[in-house]
Amino acid sequence: MSAWSAVSNMADAITDSAFILAGFIMLMSGGEGLVQGAVRISEKLRISPLLVGFTVVAIGTSLPELAVAVEAVSNEKPDIAIGGVLGSNVANVMLVLGTAAFLGVCSKPDQGIKRDSVAVIVATLILAILVLNGEATVISGFIMLTILVGYYVFAYLNASRTGEEFEIGDSWLPSGMHVAIPACIIGGILIWIGAKLLVSGSEGMAVRFGISEAVIGLTVVALGTSLPELAVTLIAGLRGQGGVAVGNVLGSNVMNILGIIGVSAVVGGGIEISEEFMQRDIWVVILTSGLVAAMMLGEKSLGKREGAAMICTYLAYMAYLASLGLL
Repeated sequence: MSAWSAVSNMADAITDSAFILAGFIMLMSGGEGLVQGAVRISEKLRISPLLVGFTVVAIGTSLPELAVAVEAVSNEKPDIAIGGVLGSNVANVMLVLGTAAFLGVCSKPDQGIKRDSVAVIVATLILAILVLNGEATVISGFIMLTILVGYYVFAYLNASRTGEEFEIGDSWLPSGMHVAIPACIIGGILIWIGAKLLVSGSEGMAVRFGISEAVIGLTVVALGTSLPELAVTLIAGLRGQGGVAVGNVLGSNVMNILGIIGVSAVVGGGIEISEEFMQRDIWVVILTSGLVAAMMLGEKSLGKREGAAMICTYLAYMAYLASLGLL
């Protein structure tokens, strides 16, 4: 009986791992298809690259986090949703931005980067208030979404006035609405299926190995859903668009907090936030986001030394969380 139980547990663990891997692949593929399709549609409709940058890229790279959060909240697993956002923001700043800095593709902060740095600080403070309060109500969700829309409108008008440009780059997708629209639809379907698989597999892992859903969200879910930001940031940096490389990370963190938690609170009719996040992880988010935002406001460029330190710090944080899961 014990041997059969061990084999059964092994099979279940393999299934959960397969769900997580398949979920990651679908999230990445779906996000890429949706972004590329939207870029082609914007070109066809003659929408400015600036507007595409503020909408398609910032929102598109955050869709995996949104899909996972909504799915988790719908399944009454708010710790996975909140953990995914907190962990993703730490990964964006320390791993994604750190990697870009280490490769030497972070440019000197410009006016747009400073504006987004202030937005990150404000959004992080709002997140801290919610976590310390232990709840994100429906009303707070609507307020966060209103602030996010207001921020996008302000950023667009400000960038238009100052002549700020965001170059999206060429798309590998063939030109034409007959290709772009199906790419967006298929991409959206893959994202939502991938989110379901990822949440299902993560939940199974948490139960099977006695790991808290908060730690699963902070590690596995956060790292997987941050892959689109990593890809976009590195591509932008290697194309010489250092400002976009930094701006994508900052803009994504604002979207993660105000947009994803805002939508989750509204969809879930309000969500409780575990005390576990208040004791540890919110302070990590405040420290990492605040430090980088302060550097941007101080016009300090991120070099290879800073990038290496950021990556090592992130790996140490992941090792610490992994040790908690194994205790």
